[in-house]
Amino acid sequence: MKKITLLVACFGITTASICSAQEVDLLQLLDSTNASKTGKEFSIATFKTTRLINQQTLETLGKRTLDFRISHRFGDINGGTYNAFGLDGSANIRIGLDYSYDGRFMFGIGRSSFEKLADGFLKYRLLRQTTNNSMPVSMTLFSSINYTLLKDPTQNTTGFDKYENRSSRLSYAAQVIIGRKFNSKFSLQLAPTFIHYNLVQQIRDKNDMYSIAFASRYKLTKRFAITGEYVLRLNKYSNEFSNYHNSLGFGFDLETGGHVFQIHITNSFGINEVQYIPYTTTSWKNLGVRLGFNISRVFNL
Repeated sequence: MKKITLLVACFGITTASICSAQEVDLLQLLDSTNASKTGKEFSIATFKTTRLINQQTLETLGKRTLDFRISHRFGDINGGTYNAFGLDGSANIRIGLDYSYDGRFMFGIGRSSFEKLADGFLKYRLLRQTTNNSMPVSMTLFSSINYTLLKDPTQNTTGFDKYENRSSRLSYAAQVIIGRKFNSKFSLQLAPTFIHYNLVQQIRDKNDMYSIAFASRYKLTKRFAITGEYVLRLNKYSNEFSNYHNSLGFGFDLETGGHVFQIHITNSFGINEVQYIPYTTTSWKNLGVRLGFNISRVFNL
């Protein structure tokens, strides 16, 4: 029976990749093989995509899969009617391109308009949850390097360029993402996170920042799910620590074949890990939140 099931699944994936006019199921692309050579069956589609709102999920792309992703954040809702509740405000946009050849190792690049930040990352799915709970959780490793292209705004005043050394433009993020699909509807993950800035904003600020990120998904229908994420900052890394806030967001995922549309509300303007985790400047308490969306288009190459 398992062999018949595997043949049917493989036939479906092959047909979807050949017939470009036919809608492709993203869940198959995210994990195109549900059984390994050892006969173990793995839990699939713990999350709908490789990112939730801002956070990375434990998912990696399927074999030979390319993901083109656009993320957009509007201005603050508390800007009122004059700024159309954030729609007229300044926006942050990230465009990214991710790829996986083998379905476990994944890499990607991206560019954010906020702080003119370019990023590259590596992601590897180390452990995979099995349906018989012989492996009760999934574990994915994530690491990124980030490079700001900003000019020093105070250079003309001080006569000194703080980015004189190119290494001062670099920052890094690393995560161990651990999660579980508890049933067909509910998934949860947590991610201990380490961030390092080569150059900090103030002389007394610390270069290293620690946090734990939480993310969850509850599936309402086959193609619709509600999502939430929260980041708890652990160390006081800046003199302005109290002026920054923990990132919190809620949203929903809608999948239509090879597309996933995610819409959400979050208090974070930054999209990259080194932006939204340590330096979220607005709070839910005074409606310092914004509407945002992610659009993902997956191609099976």
